[in-house]
Amino acid sequence: QAQLVESGGGSVQAGDSLRLSCAASGRTFSTYLVAWFRQAPGKEREFVACISRSAAGTGYADSVKGRFTVSRDNAQNAVYLQMNSLKPDDTAVYYCAARRAVVCSSSGYAYEYWGQGTQVTVSS
Repeated sequence: QAQLVESGGGSVQAGDSLRLSCAASGRTFSTYLVAWFRQAPGKEREFVACISRSAAGTGYADSVKGRFTVSRDNAQNAVYLQMNSLKPDDTAVYYCAARRAVVCSSSGYAYEYWGQGTQVTVSS
């Protein structure tokens, strides 16, 4: 069973960068595919990015492609989301989620484990 803890959120200006971290417990972290989701006030949760177990494969929502980069360090039991050129529309609570699967899914219902979230606020 994986326990996930996000960190790195904060308040920034448009155009700034942030790096989110997702720290996982357990010795089998490398067997989990990990994704990032976000939820803005009054909006549904949306998929942001995902990374395969070996980091060989990644996927991104169109809204963040070219600005966000997902990576992982299995030795450190961690996944990261580097967010550049942030926009006010990126304001949301960001969650990492994990599932024991090979294929990335953009549906939150496919993920078994979730962190508590970290707030990202981007002002114009």
